Amino acid sequence: MQSLEQAIKQTEFSNEQVKAHVNVLYTANYVYNKISAALKPFGLTHEQFNVLRILRGSHPNSMCQKEILARMVAPNSNVTLIVKKLVAKKWISVCQSERDKREYIIQITDDGLEVLKKTDLTINKDHLKLNSLSVSEAFHLNALLDKLRQE
Repeated sequence: MQSLEQAIKQTEFSNEQVKAHVNVLYTANYVYNKISAALKPFGLTHEQFNVLRILRGSHPNSMCQKEILARMVAPNSNVTLIVKKLVAKKWISVCQSERDKREYIIQITDDGLEVLKKTDLTINKDHLKLNSLSVSEAFHLNALLDKLRQE
């Protein structure tokens, strides 16, 4: 395992908080790249994967686009474009709402559920070093990351 200092070839930081900040950014990029590599064989982007996971979480119920956007990891994502691409792959279905013609109802298909099953197996197969954390370590890491986002 390479230390942060070795990875970015920097031996000193002005303090531990600065080092932690750089470490979070570096590690986030590392995890992002690992997930990208795991999703690539399925023709999925992070954002498409996120939408599919959100829809799986509400399955068998459907969701509107605003609900999906509110739950996205990257809330600046272009959900309209993501939805179009997922419809083209037949992983989600879209219908116009009967109560509001401006709203569209989105639901994951059986094919979408199947591709998620396959991605789950790939991602959980130790593509991520997060699997090396104990339950306690993961709990503490989650608490610390939550604390970083407190305003």
